Amino acid sequence: MAHIYIFSPSSAVRNKAAFRRGVKRLAALGHEVEVDEAALAVHMRFAGDDVTRIAAIHRAAASGADVALTSRGGYGLTRILPGIAYKKVAKAIEGGTQFVGLSDFTAFQLALLAKTGAISWAGPALGEDFGVEGEPDDIMEACFDDLVQDQGEGAGWRLPLERVPNTPEIVAKKDRETMGNGQLVMKNAVLWGGNLSVLVALLGTPYWPEVKGGVLFIEDVNEHPFRIERMLTQLLQAGVLARQKAIVFGQFTGIRLAPHDKGYKLATVVAWLRSQLKVPVLTGLPFGHVPTKVLLPVGGKVDLLVEGRDALVVWGHL
Repeated sequence: MAHIYIFSPSSAVRNKAAFRRGVKRLAALGHEVEVDEAALAVHMRFAGDDVTRIAAIHRAAASGADVALTSRGGYGLTRILPGIAYKKVAKAIEGGTQFVGLSDFTAFQLALLAKTGAISWAGPALGEDFGVEGEPDDIMEACFDDLVQDQGEGAGWRLPLERVPNTPEIVAKKDRETMGNGQLVMKNAVLWGGNLSVLVALLGTPYWPEVKGGVLFIEDVNEHPFRIERMLTQLLQAGVLARQKAIVFGQFTGIRLAPHDKGYKLATVVAWLRSQLKVPVLTGLPFGHVPTKVLLPVGGKVDLLVEGRDALVVWGHL
């Protein structure tokens, strides 16, 4: 099957049992699993000091693996972005190594996109997804298998019933194409994004990709809706959101509302954002800190199709 290299560029692995289960399950699927020498290192809350974690990224790039998979997210990548040899990583990707991760890994992915234009994959982490007790999610595993076998062509989902008007019909005519079956296509858009908190933290830095006419997807965990709105407001007022062809909400989990919110919730934030934009704001993408997650090519050119409540992101040409 595939050669998978496991490395830890962010927080220290705390759940070593999940780490071991993940390695065992990938091996049981027939993959050759190689674990970085510092994958279980600990320095304060990090998986090794800054130099150690930068070296782990470079070892992953030099490994010749088919997939370089992060052990977990957490925090730690933003502080080491200046030390990463992005051209070496891009060369490894060109040679066939796919970098996969989520959450804090968003910083690496967007910096890589900004510096080189190389494509990485928003997807599972070793412990959180393959190392769960019980069986890993079927859809996540199937999407990962598609990546390993170079068969992935897209990801589809059902839009929630609470969707309100602000559909792709408002997209400029040159960017759309009405098909014979009634589908609407936003063509040739760069798919980018990831964890909202990490993404916003890069705004104004050399590691921010200046994407225009893209499809921006976002997700987060343990953030109250007012903090989500505050981050979106920053992107809105910076002009980032209006320059996209679409904004796609993934899963925002771990939300804890308070009595004084008085009905203010994530749906309120989505409705407010739609009132501020002339681009479609879609919800329900199966990606984030959830078991069922698709894999998404960060920096890849995609087509976004919407018909009724059915949405599809297609990258079969990659």
